[in-house]
Amino acid sequence: MIRRLRLRPRPAAQIKHMATHAASVFVPSRAVLRLRKGRDRVIELGLLLAALVAVFTTLSIVFVLVYESVPFFEHVPLRDFLTDTMWTPLFAEARYGILPLVAGTLVTTFVALGVAIPAGTIIAIYLSEFAPFRLRETIKPCLELLGAVPTVVYGYFALLMVTPFLQKFFPELPGFNMLSAGLVIGIMIIPYIASVSEDAMRAVPNYMREGSYAMGATRFQTATRVVLPAALSGIAAAYILGISRAVGETMVVAVAAGLQPNLTWNPTEPAATITAFIVQVSLGDLPHDSIGYQSIFAAGLVLMLMTLVFNIAGFTLTRRFRETY
Repeated sequence: MIRRLRLRPRPAAQIKHMATHAASVFVPSRAVLRLRKGRDRVIELGLLLAALVAVFTTLSIVFVLVYESVPFFEHVPLRDFLTDTMWTPLFAEARYGILPLVAGTLVTTFVALGVAIPAGTIIAIYLSEFAPFRLRETIKPCLELLGAVPTVVYGYFALLMVTPFLQKFFPELPGFNMLSAGLVIGIMIIPYIASVSEDAMRAVPNYMREGSYAMGATRFQTATRVVLPAALSGIAAAYILGISRAVGETMVVAVAAGLQPNLTWNPTEPAATITAFIVQVSLGDLPHDSIGYQSIFAAGLVLMLMTLVFNIAGFTLTRRFRETY
């Protein structure tokens, strides 16, 4: 026999008392609310100060470069600085044409990107779409360890290993050349491009892959025609990061490419880059008030402007192709 339970309705006064008791239990007091708001404001202020440190550091760098470059441009016309094809600030008859240093920087950067962009993209596609979980978790940390190797080690690797190897195929290749330096810089920045690109590809929702598979596409077609275009904004950011890293590299080019400014677009010849010249002058005995010493700030200003142009281009490209899921 099944007995039915009858629920007796509670009186309205009892319900009101229960609601008042619950409100008194769960609603914090005004003092507690003020304490929480104060704590939140302190945390927000700390985060704001942390963000302002980065802004202040950037503005300080720009101020120092501009302030120290003004005396240099008072002695050297801007037209000669941008159009002269000779850079000999340490000679008796000094000439201050930045073009040889810019050419050396761009050549080594393009050689490095010719290695890093294809290799980094292929590695990212494999790790994101094809590699098993265990293999991916093993390869990715090992790949990122390349970024922890000191750059001076890469420089001597280019000078003592890569250059002799290239001389077997190009016997006339000099001991200092931009080709070996660019190749090693490309190897050095592969982890940056591969890691950031792989993270961008893994951020693509799985339903896009599943929809591609449902249409009969293969894994390779899905990776190249669905995942890669969807992650294009993140991949572009990885490329810009690699470009900025290659442009600002110092020790590899200083060790392997030479320190002689040479206006050439041939990667098999020696040349100096902007960063290599800054290192060369900074370690010298030039007086701090001399034009030769102040030339490193003018060269640094050009390097900063080049990096800024690349970053703005990457930001514009990222915003244009950004996908919202």
